[in-house]
Amino acid sequence: MPRPASVFACSACGHESARWAGRCPACGEWNTLVEHVRPAGRPDGPARGRAAARPRAAAVTPVALADVEAVEHARLSTGIGELDAVLGGGLVPGSLVLLGGAPGIGKSTLTTMALANLCAAGRRTLYVSAEESAAQIRLRAQRLAGGDALAVPVIAETDLDTVLATLEQERPEVCVVDSVQTLHCAQLSSAAGSVAQVREVAAEIMHVAKRWRMAVLLVGHVTKEGALAGPRVLEHLVDCVLQFEGERERTYRTVRAVKNRFGSTNQAGVFEMRDDGLVEVLDASARFVAEATRSPGSVVLCAMEGSRPLLVEVQALVSSSELVPPRRVVSGLDRNRLALVLAVLGRHAGIGLGAADVFVNVVGGVRVDEPGADLAVALAVASAGRRTALTGDGGRPLACFGELGLTGELRTVAHADRRLAEARRFGLDPVIAPESHRTLRAALAESLSPRGGSRAEPAQAA
Repeated sequence: MPRPASVFACSACGHESARWAGRCPACGEWNTLVEHVRPAGRPDGPARGRAAARPRAAAVTPVALADVEAVEHARLSTGIGELDAVLGGGLVPGSLVLLGGAPGIGKSTLTTMALANLCAAGRRTLYVSAEESAAQIRLRAQRLAGGDALAVPVIAETDLDTVLATLEQERPEVCVVDSVQTLHCAQLSSAAGSVAQVREVAAEIMHVAKRWRMAVLLVGHVTKEGALAGPRVLEHLVDCVLQFEGERERTYRTVRAVKNRFGSTNQAGVFEMRDDGLVEVLDASARFVAEATRSPGSVVLCAMEGSRPLLVEVQALVSSSELVPPRRVVSGLDRNRLALVLAVLGRHAGIGLGAADVFVNVVGGVRVDEPGADLAVALAVASAGRRTALTGDGGRPLACFGELGLTGELRTVAHADRRLAEARRFGLDPVIAPESHRTLRAALAESLSPRGGSRAEPAQAA
């Protein structure tokens, strides 16, 4: 009998290699090859599929798409409006949804609340926990939803075969698996959470879910960079990928769809974490605008969370630095975009900050990933550097949005009409936007003017 051999599998794409390498030859990621023991007697090599004689399969007749009958299936509402909107109207029977997020962000809280609402509506549910005991789940359920959550059936099991047998026996309409990285398949010698284990666990659960038309919520871990842990094949396997974002120290959380086969990816849900669980934030702009300051370095950004406008406060702090190079600290924005904005400010607006520390923060723990935040960062940094407060009419906070070009021009962004309407709903006028200001210099001249509306050029920074 041949001895077991080692194989190195990439944790990002699942590629297998006979030797270790610093960089995966398939996807190009660094330090992702992990050694696993291949069971003895396992055939390998490119001739594995050709060596065995396969029975010839019968051919099928292609059908035109116009002749295919499209059947609309009723969605299962989770009872959480923000989550249903991100899913496209609710859970689709037979679908797999992957929910990823940092530890402690509230993934188990969200799924427990969803199952409690579904159970109260008369749906058959099941909670599979491979990380916590049944007693721990009871304590959380009792704190969150009381009697409705306590009626949810639960099993605490890490063996995949036991979980599959339970699914076959109970046949729930909605099932939560928390988490997919902690389930273990006994037929594989690798440890739980490895590439082979995660791929096998997800594939087996998918087969059961499709056969009995169960809607399955898979809870997944994330890496230090914030990406979903496990092989990329896991994201391709599921029907919907949700990202649960936010900071544990902040109260606000955001759920957005990265992939959705049954709906749009332009939706985002906003929640607030409280002692009794997650609460939907139906008007997040009102809270952020009410908390916005009128101090130098503060400006209101008209951002877009999917297809919904959202007003958030962007704050900047500029201070002299004794370090070389000076610090550039960003929270809630892309650090590379800050470097671009600082370069444009120095080249086209005469505001050089090469010897100063620059700190930029999006208040409330919200993360903004769109180029429309460039102008808000530029105005906040310029205001902090000049020690001049930015205010609109009536002393209200100044609102803005727009993308910066490398030549100093302001470029239009999507959904400008929705952004303007959201700002004017709170009386924020005027709004500094690309439609009214063609260059960064013009935007700085009006925003930094003591009276507002002056077109004078900003003074050169010392």
